[in-house]
Amino acid sequence: MHDIAARALHLLDPEDAHRASILGLKLGLGPVQHAPDDPILATTIAGLALPSPVGLAAGFDKNAEAPDAMLRAGFGFVECGTVTPLPQVGNPRPRLFRLSEDRAVINRMGFNNAGLDAFAANLAARRHKGVVGANIGANKDSDDRIGDYVAGLRRLWGLASYFTVNISSPNTPGLRALQTRAALEDLLGRLGEARRDLNPTGDYPVFLKVAPDLEDGEVETIVETVAAFGLQGIIVSNTTVSRPDSLRSPRKTETGGLSGPPLMSLSTQVLARFHAANSHSLTLIGAGGIATGADALAKIRAGASAVQFYSAMVFEGPGMVVQVKRDLAARLRAEGFASVADAVGAR
Repeated sequence: MHDIAARALHLLDPEDAHRASILGLKLGLGPVQHAPDDPILATTIAGLALPSPVGLAAGFDKNAEAPDAMLRAGFGFVECGTVTPLPQVGNPRPRLFRLSEDRAVINRMGFNNAGLDAFAANLAARRHKGVVGANIGANKDSDDRIGDYVAGLRRLWGLASYFTVNISSPNTPGLRALQTRAALEDLLGRLGEARRDLNPTGDYPVFLKVAPDLEDGEVETIVETVAAFGLQGIIVSNTTVSRPDSLRSPRKTETGGLSGPPLMSLSTQVLARFHAANSHSLTLIGAGGIATGADALAKIRAGASAVQFYSAMVFEGPGMVVQVKRDLAARLRAEGFASVADAVGAR
């Protein structure tokens, strides 16, 4: 019934449908997984024990309004955000587009969110146990974007299970320039100083989220820099500004980041490049294009210790996570793996 309701939401504007979904989840109307996860799915990443490696990607719950509802639906972990220090409205509407013929999405949201204080209050009010990460970003008009990331880390320290530094959204002008070596060293250096100050109250894993649109040599530079500054891993990848020739929807020319199945091949290839360059035992999380258990296993075999998805729910509803996990568990056993960890990098 929840999946039927999700399809009924397609009668609404995509952004209105998304808002209705969040409100429904806050009211307790979302799906609930009652059976425990298959034991073969249990894994640990960067010290975080997960019932399954299948997580919810950032972008769905920007203000941390419904992480517990998504954990109850069956996600092994949930990432909320992107959150910026100050509230911002984002780019003008329309800014979210369904590419129904391609089961894909294009967005140019622009980090619309209610700001750090609202985000922190929502995390502090949580009642459910489970791993919930905070995806932090910078305000569009900030005079000190790196300072914005530091502010996010400091404000949410102790409230989130882990942090993701999002420098890869294509919808904030100039943000992806932070992926260059000099800018990345400055960013991670200042975040490292903040982490050292905050460490007496505990430490939390920090990941860097990167774009799939990287040039030759950039993967190796990012890996070396992330390892040098003590981050725990990398999330590969964010949305793409490229447009595969296979796209059929008339919406394919919209400006913004493309996600969904058309991103699967590109993001998995880039993930494999990061795995090949990873001589530092960094944790890799695979995102981009996942819609089935086969997709999840392909990411894991390419080097991911865990995976995330979001766009597929636009078409299938949040209840699909249970089927993805069931399919993944069956495929792990069929291919002779005893655990998720055994399959990581076994491409």
